[in-house]
Amino acid sequence: MAYNSCIPLRIAPTIKDYRVVKGKKFKKGLPKKTMFIFEDPKEENEFYNYINTKFDLNDYYVDVEIPFELDGEEFFFSFYEVEIPTKTINLIPLVMDGILSQTTEMDPVFEDVHTSRIGNWYLAIEVFSDKEQDCLHENSPYKQKLLTYLGQLKNEYLNTVNYNEVVFKN
Repeated sequence: MAYNSCIPLRIAPTIKDYRVVKGKKFKKGLPKKTMFIFEDPKEENEFYNYINTKFDLNDYYVDVEIPFELDGEEFFFSFYEVEIPTKTINLIPLVMDGILSQTTEMDPVFEDVHTSRIGNWYLAIEVFSDKEQDCLHENSPYKQKLLTYLGQLKNEYLNTVNYNEVVFKN
């Protein structure tokens, strides 16, 4: 029987491909709209750089109201980089400090490692148009086409190392 010295307080979700969920339900601070969410294993601002290059935005409104066309319809998307850390209590340092404080009246030595955080990053994308504020909502006639498009966008982002390659693909 293995014993673990860490007790999880909060565990970040694991997303194999993507999730479609209300933003506010996934992470406090996100919009209430339905969002396309996936894990981002890359460095901070990589998606920003990818979108900036792919849509030739020249650092202008890169994370809000990015226009794109799908089947003759104009849409916009905005994205959010969010972190949900896994947080644990580390029992061994906590117990050691307890023993030391009782036997030697020392201040906690391991206080910095009583808890640990491991960051998990996600990208949350909302889609809207002039006709509809939440195009990923379950009743939207565009939902399936948009999910296919966003899935392709996600896959291209995750599989591209040099974002200039994206320019040549388009």
